[in-house]
Amino acid sequence: MYKSIKKIELHLHLDGCVRIDTACKLLNQTNLKDDMVVDSSNSNLSEYLKKFDIPSLVMQTQQNLTLISKELIEDLKKDGVIYAEIRFSPLLHTKNGLSFKQIIDSVLEGLKDDFVKTNLILCMMRNATKKENLKVIEAASDYLGKGVVGIDLAGDESKYPTSSFTDLFNRIHDLHIPLTVHAGEAASYTNIETAIDYHAKRIGHGIRLIDNIELLNKVKKKGITLEVCLTSNVQTKATPSYSLHPIKELVKQGVLVTINTDNRTVSNTTLSHEYELLNQYFGFSIQDFKTLNINAIQASFLSPKEKIELLKKIS
Repeated sequence: MYKSIKKIELHLHLDGCVRIDTACKLLNQTNLKDDMVVDSSNSNLSEYLKKFDIPSLVMQTQQNLTLISKELIEDLKKDGVIYAEIRFSPLLHTKNGLSFKQIIDSVLEGLKDDFVKTNLILCMMRNATKKENLKVIEAASDYLGKGVVGIDLAGDESKYPTSSFTDLFNRIHDLHIPLTVHAGEAASYTNIETAIDYHAKRIGHGIRLIDNIELLNKVKKKGITLEVCLTSNVQTKATPSYSLHPIKELVKQGVLVTINTDNRTVSNTTLSHEYELLNQYFGFSIQDFKTLNINAIQASFLSPKEKIELLKKIS
């Protein structure tokens, strides 16, 4: 029912979308599902992130990076996605000696498509050194407007507080690179406040915002948009269940919300499935989904002209 809706996705990790059969073929294995997809026994974000070990193994050559990116485009097309901002960290793909340029160019090559428009967000990693993350910032600056539209801070939020990265946030701001930050998922809402105080335009996940009305009002006033990932939040135990997820209350309170898959393979989901869940648990309607997609277009890191073009397509 929901596949026919033209969709926008802003929070999507390339390495969380590697097809299982592709990984099996590249590693000469027969069954890697248990290693790549979370199940109900997953207890936290740290466990969830272990499912990225196999993707990391296969994403170390230019050929594989292009193949995986091309297959993601095919999957997005089947799901009715017409624009996606796809994020990944080039730091994770240098184990066999690839340069950042080789890595980014290979991904951009695979993402070329006439139907699905895409851009990249480069991820700094919470567990990386400052020098390594500065290299990501430099790459984002070099490619800004050439397939890259922003920077993210990703990784295990519970182990590395957002306040540790303020020097990097200031550098990003000085270079006028749009910023989104994973915050308020596996740790306190205070990480959200740090991120927006250091110029984040969007917050990845951000559902702990519901815990502090003062900060919620600050987010509303600043026009900050949340990149909510329903299924992923349940799987990482950021929320105890679908029915107790705060997305409906956040929308009711007037927070700008978008809906995303986070990791299509790891979470075993699609945007169409996320829409089904939102309808099942919260009664979201077709009009609600249109509003979510309008939010996503307005919050995207596209130019005003490109946003108008997308708005025309979904109307």
